Amino acid sequence: MNGCLLRLKCTAALFFAASFLCAAEPKQTPPLIAYVGTFSSPLHDVLPTQVDLPPGNGRGIHIFQVDRKTGALTPIGIHEQGTSPSCLAIDKSETHLYSANETDRVGEKKEGTVSAFAIDRRTGQLQLLNTTPSDGVGPTYVSIHPSGKFLLVANYFGGSVAVLPILPNGTLGAVTDLKIDSGKIGPTHAANAPPGSFAISGHDRTHAHMIKCDPSGQFAFHADNALDKIFLWKFDAAKGALIANNPDAISFPPGDGPRHFWFHPNGRWFYSLQEEASTVTLFGFISTTGELKSRQTISALPTNFTGSSFASEIVVSHDGKFLYAGNRLHDSIAIFAVGNTGELKYVGEEWTRGNYPRSFNFDPSGQFLYCCNQRADNVTCFHVDKKTGKLTFTGQYVAVGNPSMIAFVDLAK
Repeated sequence: MNGCLLRLKCTAALFFAASFLCAAEPKQTPPLIAYVGTFSSPLHDVLPTQVDLPPGNGRGIHIFQVDRKTGALTPIGIHEQGTSPSCLAIDKSETHLYSANETDRVGEKKEGTVSAFAIDRRTGQLQLLNTTPSDGVGPTYVSIHPSGKFLLVANYFGGSVAVLPILPNGTLGAVTDLKIDSGKIGPTHAANAPPGSFAISGHDRTHAHMIKCDPSGQFAFHADNALDKIFLWKFDAAKGALIANNPDAISFPPGDGPRHFWFHPNGRWFYSLQEEASTVTLFGFISTTGELKSRQTISALPTNFTGSSFASEIVVSHDGKFLYAGNRLHDSIAIFAVGNTGELKYVGEEWTRGNYPRSFNFDPSGQFLYCCNQRADNVTCFHVDKKTGKLTFTGQYVAVGNPSMIAFVDLAK
């Protein structure tokens, strides 16, 4: 009997010790994943005169694990895709990724496509669900409607925007609405271009460059840089349709070329970046009518700059305190402080450590900014000073052929 009691005591002690050791072992935080869309096939047969077409050095969607402390990117895979998945959008649940495939043709048919992927929530790897036509050539931008039920696509070379339903299983359905841009093409020289500029891009025919909804999802906006306009639409969430608003568009100075835009986190301020003029314009957004009221225009380049530069990307920090604008050829990111009423004040600029910064994005924590240097074939990492907005290069480069966009998924969520 005593022997049995002793054995029971020993077993209990071992079980307690094992439990203590298991509890003492730190739990591994699931990884933070970065996806980099690239130009992975030549596009020269689409529009030979277009100045920024890359040779197609990427291999599709490049996948990285992000070091949360240092910002370092470690390659963990590539989803091979030869149709230039240049723009990526991730849904709110972070279970699906969508790509705009900026190709000019599929087989013998001259059209672009968009793709849907499932994200493996353990590893971050991608599984292709389906690919479907975007009903236009060269889709360059995708965004997800706030409801999560529709994908909006801007067909750059097709001069059109499209709406596709996102089905319950994450796949994409056929286009439910297509709007083709029309109007007077602006001049090749921007009204507000810097002295000596030959920044001529896109003023040959209509070019839809971006489409995105306001935070409520009631309105959609799309920029056509050749028409020097941003179109305003009401969004019919029952039909997946774009309905012309009143007013139906806002016009920019001739040739300035609106490219990308960004809503401030408060939902009241709307910032537009003009590609050829290299300017940022602040609008007040009226949420009841969808109207945009112009309030300020400021250069994204230094005051003494002369020559050519193409503005590329615009983002606002998570806390809404700073705005960042990209300059290709000048190869910089301009930094602006956002005032109490939305007006911008120039803070400084940071060299991107690469050629032709096409876009950039913050990691989910907002402490790092990653820049996709299209012609340098690399992504560079900067630490963000949240008090001053300034950027400090971390010394980290990662090689990616013709990177176009970077997006993040936090598997810890």
